[in-house]
Amino acid sequence: MEEARTLLGVSADASAAEIRRAYLDAAKASHPDTSGHGPERFVRVMAAYRRLEQAAPPPAPAAPGPPDDGRTLSISPLQAWSGGSVTHRLPGGRALAIRLPVGLRQGEALVVEGVELRIEIRAEDGMLVRGDDLWITVEIASRVLEEGGRVPVITPLGRRVLWVSRKAGERRLLRAPGLGLPPRGDRPQGCLFVRLAPKAGPLDSAARVLLRRFTSAWAA
Repeated sequence: MEEARTLLGVSADASAAEIRRAYLDAAKASHPDTSGHGPERFVRVMAAYRRLEQAAPPPAPAAPGPPDDGRTLSISPLQAWSGGSVTHRLPGGRALAIRLPVGLRQGEALVVEGVELRIEIRAEDGMLVRGDDLWITVEIASRVLEEGGRVPVITPLGRRVLWVSRKAGERRLLRAPGLGLPPRGDRPQGCLFVRLAPKAGPLDSAARVLLRRFTSAWAA
């Protein structure tokens, strides 16, 4: 355990948040893509973090928030994109039949039958909303990441074939204009951002799989 703390540079009484910050700094500094070294130290950093994370004391329970008044309407990214009909039940049992407009944004307010509802767009089926944009993750072959190529992607508009340039492959991120949330009021048409995750092949080593998982999480 002492070796793990030394590797991350944290004290014995470090909190879980301090351990995670130290891990992110150490992982970024030792990542083979940026440090110029092999994966050995990076893998040791990840292993040290797992050991310290498991041994860290649990966080103090959060103070109870206000009771749910039923005024938050949770919808999926596809419902935010396309609208549709939903039923929302208030705590007293009253049911509201709601016709969702197209292009709802996080935090937007809808007034239905005199009740103001605040929109919450949850992540669902690997898709999430950030501002005006949709985000998804797609696994593709390492060869396409390195050399570029076409990638089929399922979007709210259906199946689309997008081109991955070598630069996009290096960044592990692809931007497709016009495929995000539709314009609404003063909000513009959003984009679709595709995180490009290397597809693990049968010959990949354990270290390489760990590297790729970290790369995907780091881009989030």
